[in-house]
Amino acid sequence: MARTVPLARLWSGVVAAVCLLGVLLQIVSSAADPGERFPTAVASAANIFSFFTVLTNLLLGVTGLLLARGRPLFGSRGGTALRVLHLDAILGIAVTGVVYHLVLAPLDDPRGLAAVANFLLHTLAPVLGVVGWLVVGPRGLTTLRTVLLAAVYPVAWLAVTLVRGAIIGWYPYPFVNVAVLGYGRVALNCLVVAVLFLGLGFGALAVDRRLPGGQAV
Repeated sequence: MARTVPLARLWSGVVAAVCLLGVLLQIVSSAADPGERFPTAVASAANIFSFFTVLTNLLLGVTGLLLARGRPLFGSRGGTALRVLHLDAILGIAVTGVVYHLVLAPLDDPRGLAAVANFLLHTLAPVLGVVGWLVVGPRGLTTLRTVLLAAVYPVAWLAVTLVRGAIIGWYPYPFVNVAVLGYGRVALNCLVVAVLFLGLGFGALAVDRRLPGGQAV
């Protein structure tokens, strides 16, 4: 265990660096190449925070940074909210990797700096985040309550996305584009993602109870 904790902190620091660097590069890339919908550098850069990918990478980066610093936030002195946010980060980054590579990658063709940011946010961060959680933890934080509360994050994102999209006529992902697909198809798509998210959550609950070791909590 004495060796595991430093490894967990180091891994968490690497994950945090990858996530936050990816978000930073995406901000710079978007500001440098604004589109017709968001024509200014500020508007284009600010719009990236409407993407589930970016928000999840930020969440994983912040929670990873806290773990890397050795803050006693996830053990007995930690609150339920922090445990839920940490689980949201792990589940969200797993969903990000799966949905991007199975659904969105064929529709995407980033170049230059955007391609680097894309790799960090959609590939490297999901791999490092999920593998790190499996190998070094922290363990013993996943409960049925945290899994159910973690579902609030994607639901809230979806609600804001649909309301904002109805107002401005723009959606961050094709599978939630009501203007093209209609509410029925979008509802079905969201149900599939919700099942994936909750399935991973209950899978994490089962795995967390069985895996030994990991970071002390």
